[in-house]
Amino acid sequence: MPTTTAVRELPHPAREEIRLEAVLHALADPVRLRIATVLNTHGEGEGNGATCSQVELPVSASTATHHFRVLREAGVINQCYRGTAKINCLRRADLDARFPGLLDAVLRAATN
Repeated sequence: MPTTTAVRELPHPAREEIRLEAVLHALADPVRLRIATVLNTHGEGEGNGATCSQVELPVSASTATHHFRVLREAGVINQCYRGTAKINCLRRADLDARFPGLLDAVLRAATN
């Protein structure tokens, strides 16, 4: 009997669907800005990123899940499963292509 492996994929906006107002709304929240700042240190693409639990936040797990979802739906982060772990990465290439310099300016302002 053949076995199949179900791949769990989460919905993400395509690059051309990322909206400036959604990105700014997502990054306006201090907890979400903190997530983006931490993920910025973990790189982008295959083999990089951080699990949700690797990003220390002052909120409950369910509230953290909400914040990660808002960032994903706005196009700020990419989330994918590796086994049972959900890995998070900034979508730096997509954001830089859509809004050059925006992510760097926001992250720089957050660390000052």
